[in-house]
Amino acid sequence: MLPAASCQLPASLNYRMPAEWEPHEATWLTWPKNGTTWPGKLLREVESIYLQMISALLPGEKVNLLVKDKSTAGQILKRLDSKKTGTQNLIFHEVKTVDTWIRDYGPIFVSQQPAAGSRQKKNERLQAASCKLQANRGIAFTKWMFNAWGGKYSDLARDNGVVNKIKALRGCRRFDVDIVLEGGSIDINGRSTLLTTEQCLLNPNRNPHLSRKQVEQYLKTYLGIKKVIWLKEGIEGDDTDGHVDDITRFVNSTTVLTAMESDPNDRNHLILKENLEILRRSTDQDGKKLKIATLPMPGRVGPPRSDTDHSRLPASYANFYIGNAAVLTPIYNHKNDKTALSIIKDFFPQRKIVSIECTALVYGLGSIHCVTQQQPV
Repeated sequence: MLPAASCQLPASLNYRMPAEWEPHEATWLTWPKNGTTWPGKLLREVESIYLQMISALLPGEKVNLLVKDKSTAGQILKRLDSKKTGTQNLIFHEVKTVDTWIRDYGPIFVSQQPAAGSRQKKNERLQAASCKLQANRGIAFTKWMFNAWGGKYSDLARDNGVVNKIKALRGCRRFDVDIVLEGGSIDINGRSTLLTTEQCLLNPNRNPHLSRKQVEQYLKTYLGIKKVIWLKEGIEGDDTDGHVDDITRFVNSTTVLTAMESDPNDRNHLILKENLEILRRSTDQDGKKLKIATLPMPGRVGPPRSDTDHSRLPASYANFYIGNAAVLTPIYNHKNDKTALSIIKDFFPQRKIVSIECTALVYGLGSIHCVTQQQPV
């Protein structure tokens, strides 16, 4: 049964989660520092990946970067300066975190929907000077519960409190949601259709007291969703229990790009084939069939982890991030890299496709999309 408090959900908050390709005010990141996630020299390699991401994003939008102290911020500026990267759009926030997965523990931003019969005026958009968000300017954020992917990592679960420490968010309207949900478990088309997986959102380690219908009601209430498309499982090695951002992504309001494994002996082959079949039967919020394109997979990548139950690394080209001016795309020194980049470029001809070698990053069991979070204008 749904808890009594949750039975009071309003029908709608008149906010929606914009699609990732809609204009951003900023991208949020947390600087990597966890030596367990990336032991030894891997951490330095991941820092270099972050510098590439930041450098690619800054020309098109602000970057809000969580760091542990001023010294770290100074070191980052020095390294960016050596690359001749302009940093006027880079904003540091001194916030203590355990790890970098801000997509999953950070704010999920929503924007106010215009009243029926009216248009949203330009002057209603958020003007976030130095990222000091203001209430009643059309922007808000949702704060969901984070339990470190079903209680797998008690130390990382402490990042559930990170949002409360970000001073710049205190002027922004906030909606606290009393269920577990990670940002990587959902993908949005901007017109009220959402993609997710049963393996994650219906997992007993998240919200065992909720039915599918009740989970959908939360998504409709807080993210402005009208239609949920339920895929089955995520890829092998994904310790998040099947985050959708590793398998299937909206690239525009009517089209999904979904990963496919061509090797029939690879465990991901049947998993991804089943998801493709579901997509072919699915419709959007208007009852229209989805347009579907496919992405290859990079196979087995890098040295497997030996300290978790997920020895295979969850490498996927679908874990790209759509910025205002650039699409940050993971590659893995694999023969399918060029094909994947070409496919993604076809959908974003007006944006620069920035390829970043992410073998080191995915050793931490996540890639580019997992460590980013968009803030819409």
